[in-house]
Amino acid sequence: MSIAVEPLVTPAVGARRALASEAESIWRSLFYFNVYRLVGAGLLLLVATMWGSSLPFGSRDYTLFVWLTGWYCVFSLACFALIRIRWRFDLQLSFQVAVDIAAIALLTYASNGISSGLGLLLLTTLAAAGLIARGRLTLFYAALASIAVLLEHTYDVLNFDASIGQFAQAGLFSAAYFATAWLAHTLAKYAVASQELAAQREVDLENMAQVSEHVIQDMQDGVLVVDGQGVIRQFNTRAERILGPLWGRRDVPLTQYAPALARRFEAWREEDDREPSADLSFHRAVGARLVPVGRRRSAGAVIFLEDLTRIQAEARQMKLAAIGRLTANIAHEIRNPLSAISHAAELLQEEPTTDDTAKRLITIIQDNTQRLDRMVNDVLRVRRADISHRESFKVVDYLKTFVEQFCQIQKLDPQLFELRLYADPYVLFDRSHLNQVMWNLCRNAARHCRGEKGSIRVIVDTDERHATVKLDVIDDGPGVPPELRSQLFEPFFTTATGGTGLGLYIAREVCDANSARLDYIETDSGAQFTVFCRADKKDK
Repeated sequence: MSIAVEPLVTPAVGARRALASEAESIWRSLFYFNVYRLVGAGLLLLVATMWGSSLPFGSRDYTLFVWLTGWYCVFSLACFALIRIRWRFDLQLSFQVAVDIAAIALLTYASNGISSGLGLLLLTTLAAAGLIARGRLTLFYAALASIAVLLEHTYDVLNFDASIGQFAQAGLFSAAYFATAWLAHTLAKYAVASQELAAQREVDLENMAQVSEHVIQDMQDGVLVVDGQGVIRQFNTRAERILGPLWGRRDVPLTQYAPALARRFEAWREEDDREPSADLSFHRAVGARLVPVGRRRSAGAVIFLEDLTRIQAEARQMKLAAIGRLTANIAHEIRNPLSAISHAAELLQEEPTTDDTAKRLITIIQDNTQRLDRMVNDVLRVRRADISHRESFKVVDYLKTFVEQFCQIQKLDPQLFELRLYADPYVLFDRSHLNQVMWNLCRNAARHCRGEKGSIRVIVDTDERHATVKLDVIDDGPGVPPELRSQLFEPFFTTATGGTGLGLYIAREVCDANSARLDYIETDSGAQFTVFCRADKKDK
């Protein structure tokens, strides 16, 4: 399995992402701060125009108050244009705060001084400026606000005989400004630290997600991650091979993709009192192991799919490999005495004094030694099945020659075979191996067919999508009983008298050695064996 490995996210990349996110965040914050400024200026203008005579706003200079609030609104609208073009953030923020301080100081003057309470508006301005600027220049802004309030009250004391005792109120305003600025500075530091930590955690989580995805994709078992609603959140290619393609789509309900597995998942989720994992077989060839995502099964599950046919095939291969080594050694030991027995029987048969009974017994000895010799050769052929020398050749020309030779050697009528050639492809196969496979299949078909014209059909077809060639050998005999079909390719299984039971087993092993596949296809009548082999792309 080939996997496209994506590089992990480095801290430098994470830092660049954090900077880009922070830049976007501060400009967005400045935008909303300017919205607050525009709304505040608009409310002051509305109050002054509708209830100017009954409120202290503009009580000293009503005209100045109205003009200032009007220009304050125009300034707020102009700031939207500067924010849109991303013009020098620090300078723009400092300029806006300075204008806010100057405008509120003048509005305080037009509203009969510090007693109007308009100086409280600067608390919001300083807090917002400190948070937006991430704590930078917050104390400087507080100092500017304190100076503006003190100067305004000093001017009132000198020119309008304001109370000197109200300097205490101005001092309280100044202390509140510095306290607000310091609080905003501290909160901004915590916000910056939290943002950096969040950016680092984001990098770590993304790396862990990539590692998890690579591990899942490289697993031999199929993996499906399903949430509490039964929706597929993650999967690997092995799961697609077992259950069918998802075409890269996620968020697919499990009930639509695999209804049988969905029913098992629902039954597993409802049984909360059982163990935290469960092995379920929802298909005769597939097993499923469900592990909860969280502490409760209602949160979802990770479903591990095991291809039971692959496991059974691996176990069978291990067993047969051990048997093969043993039988090969035994076969070598049997061959020598078997040759001696066969040679002695031939010498006895040549004796002139041998009577008919002795000749019949000698014939039995020769027949059985020949049978044992065939079995020994078949056992040794199993050991050599994985050695192939593949070549490219036209399968149609090969089959025509093969049928002709097969009929001559087996003394059969050539009309017994019917060739249906729907394509003329090249195949990649060891010619001697294909000859061995076809010889076995055609001999079995000739043994069980009705012996009429066209009783054995050999069909050639291609599958362009999967670049494979299909060779079908079909007879019109009684077929294989259903209870015996699962044992067809088992070694030493035979239904023919005198057979070794290794023919189909060796044929399948030979196909595996050539990256091909031999299967029995269930049909209504007769028996059909199909060889799926690789097509070779060549110009015809």
